[in-house]
Amino acid sequence: MSTKAISRFKGGVEPPTHKALSAQAPIAAAPLPSILIVPLHQGIGGYPRPLVRAGDYVRKGQRIGAADKWVSSAAHAPTSGTVLAVEEHIAAHPSGLTTLAVVIAPDGKDEWIERQPLDPASLPPERVRERLRDAGVVGLGGAVFPSHVKTEAAQAIAMEELVINGAECEPFMTCDDRLMRERAEDIARGAALFRDLLRARRVLIGIEDNKPQAIAAMRAGVQAAGESFAVVAVPTRYPAGGAKLLIHALTGKEIPANRRSPEMGVQCFNVATAYTAWRAAAFGEPVLSRVVTLTGNVEQAGNWEILLGTPLKEILPLARPRADTNRYLMGGPMMGFDLPSLEAPVVKATNCVIAGSPALFPPPAPEMPCIRCGACAQACPHELQPFELYWFARARNFGKTQEYQLFDCIECGCCAYVCPSRIPLVQYFRFAKSEIWSRERDKANADAAKARFEWRNAREEREKAEKAERLARALVKVTPKVASADAAVSTDAEAAKKAAIAAAMERSRAQRESVQPGNTEQLTDAQRREIAEIDQRRAVNVSDAQSAETQGEQNEVL
Repeated sequence: MSTKAISRFKGGVEPPTHKALSAQAPIAAAPLPSILIVPLHQGIGGYPRPLVRAGDYVRKGQRIGAADKWVSSAAHAPTSGTVLAVEEHIAAHPSGLTTLAVVIAPDGKDEWIERQPLDPASLPPERVRERLRDAGVVGLGGAVFPSHVKTEAAQAIAMEELVINGAECEPFMTCDDRLMRERAEDIARGAALFRDLLRARRVLIGIEDNKPQAIAAMRAGVQAAGESFAVVAVPTRYPAGGAKLLIHALTGKEIPANRRSPEMGVQCFNVATAYTAWRAAAFGEPVLSRVVTLTGNVEQAGNWEILLGTPLKEILPLARPRADTNRYLMGGPMMGFDLPSLEAPVVKATNCVIAGSPALFPPPAPEMPCIRCGACAQACPHELQPFELYWFARARNFGKTQEYQLFDCIECGCCAYVCPSRIPLVQYFRFAKSEIWSRERDKANADAAKARFEWRNAREEREKAEKAERLARALVKVTPKVASADAAVSTDAEAAKKAAIAAAMERSRAQRESVQPGNTEQLTDAQRREIAEIDQRRAVNVSDAQSAETQGEQNEVL
């Protein structure tokens, strides 16, 4: 294959590169810091679970955070020492928010865990992917997506090309350049590892043509590794390092907005990612450090290999910032951001820290109204219409921004760079994206709450119906027995009542018979006759009452 790109993307800009400041000296090892603040979440995906507590002793390479899900990666202790705390700490992020981190006090011994060198070719692909996940290998070009997930080969689509991204198009940044010059063979072996996992038919290594030494070193490294990869020089034009743009330049394939590159038979990895993948798979070395460019308004720009978790305030003196430095950027000037605090630690996404000054980065000119000149549309490498996106984002018409493919924007900053009105277009696009994501999260939460509410109501209705059915079945079984028992109880009560009445009447009769009239000796004959008539009438009345009671009982029986 030709050693030059076969295609050229549209748009883009050519800002001053400022790469000579830091590209001359070899990579240096940064000294051990006084404290390490290792965030557990340093990649896209789930949040690793802490595996240590305050007071624990850890060794270099020991896992301190376990991968939470498949789309997640582990975190490790960069050196040996004692865990001081597992707590929230400010993150290297433009929001200035905190993240859960493990704070370690180094003991100076740098004592490793037991490592297990292996031949990746002798392992099944699933075992290699697990090792990459447990070693914390993520995309070190800035996206920090877990690499083991990207190495899963598609079942229905054959992988035609594997692209290794060494373009490094962002101004000031030279960490990948130096890595390719000094560790090319390991990068080539990492590319071969990815090729085998993906079963790709060919491997293309793309490097901007302003890095002739890196191109030569990579060709020698590929040969030393016994491979036949094509090392291709691509035109120096920002943002040639964008994955879709580099794929287009090397293969001629255009990745549609609604599709991922593996669906087109191609996958892309950064050169630093390939290097760390090989060290993890072959030597059992997790990702504990990375090469960081320190440049800008400094006396000694260069590249240093720095332990993850090192506070930024401890590494900046290595480059000796000048007195008029007034800001620090993480990343390049096109896509980077102002650091909220130098207390934040180095993370896997920290590829460059630039010391800024009023002379190097003058204050932005006042924002002026859009004149619809179309310069932003001509510069957009994804052929969007930034001025239309700007108007809709400013009007909060987020539906229209999506119609104009807002999420195809990679926030490269080309539109803002060429805008004569000095409109910070990327900031408007980030605002619109964040609002859309927020509303989608709110809607998803509301839908989930509604589903839970409806499910709970359905469950309660079901439980009520089941309870009523159980009671009905129980009543059907118990009713005959209850009716028979009630009838027996009623008969017994009636008989007892009648017996009590009869006994009372008998006692009354006996009492009357036992009572003898007193003071009857002096009665006259007329009084005696009157008493006898009264007794006769009483006897007749008693006889009639007894006859009526007997007749009533007979009627009840009938």
